[in-house]
Amino acid sequence: MISFGRDVRVFVATQPIDFRRGVHGLVALIAEGLGGQPYSGDVFVFRAKRLDRLKLLAFDGSGIVLATKWLEAGHFDWPSPREGTMCVTGAQLAMLVEGLPGWSRIAPRVTNRPQKVA
Repeated sequence: MISFGRDVRVFVATQPIDFRRGVHGLVALIAEGLGGQPYSGDVFVFRAKRLDRLKLLAFDGSGIVLATKWLEAGHFDWPSPREGTMCVTGAQLAMLVEGLPGWSRIAPRVTNRPQKVA
């Protein structure tokens, strides 16, 4: 199980990538093509042209972690392709990695902080 803290931002690249890209190619894509910061601790998720494969890239403070998942049967539920990335929650990332449908259509619940009662 992969788990991230609440403050980690997760970015899903909506366009498929060449799945032969390794760590250095993905870091360059994040920095140049997506305008992101690959060494910020954010998690970046990429998909292949085939919908049964994804890659996760994150900097953990001591190095870059690259994880790949291929589904044995079925495919990952991806949003319709468009340019750039979409920011998702850790819960949505967990749903995506598990192969659950509908993760991209669930709006994260935002609760305002309680005000201090005087």
